[in-house]
Amino acid sequence: MQQLLLATTNQGKLRELKQAFTQAGLAYQLLANQDLDCPPVVAETGHTFVANAKLKSHALADFSGLITIADDSGLAVDALAGEPGVRSARYAGDHDDALNNAKLLANLGGVPSAKRTATFKTTIVASVPNHPEADLVVTGAITGRILTHPVGADGFGYDPLFWVPKLEKTFAEMTVAEKNAISHRGQAIKQLLIALPAWLAAQTD
Repeated sequence: MQQLLLATTNQGKLRELKQAFTQAGLAYQLLANQDLDCPPVVAETGHTFVANAKLKSHALADFSGLITIADDSGLAVDALAGEPGVRSARYAGDHDDALNNAKLLANLGGVPSAKRTATFKTTIVASVPNHPEADLVVTGAITGRILTHPVGADGFGYDPLFWVPKLEKTFAEMTVAEKNAISHRGQAIKQLLIALPAWLAAQTD
């Protein structure tokens, strides 16, 4: 069974990715950073989601010798001129969801509901060790609204604040399957799973 590395330490992302692969019936052995011995910690210094995803996928592919899948995701809030954007995970504290959510709510203080529109964006990159020119790149996006207080107990990141009008729920109120069906990451994962078998075959020709 072919091994693929999912380059993340985020257990929420890992859970969503693994469930999507299982539901698609794709038989790969999925590893993560936690399965490696002292993997590098990659500084996300890119100015775009695709740049950061490539930084992670290239570094972990070269380190592990495995075909590697990495993503970069973020929240762009219209009333904040696109913030927090590529700094979403480090908005107030490095991957500190509570601090990041608190800062977002503070910065949106006094902004009426109709103007709290936002877009979640994801770029996923699959990379071959030492061959950055071979990257497979897919993207996804979903629009919604930022609530004035968290709602829901599941999910991670800004999920408790991101209201999806179509389902009248926040991401944090959805099951993994519900979220994967409509979310920014779910859309990108669908594209990835469609393109991945042929792309992988091309790397071994």
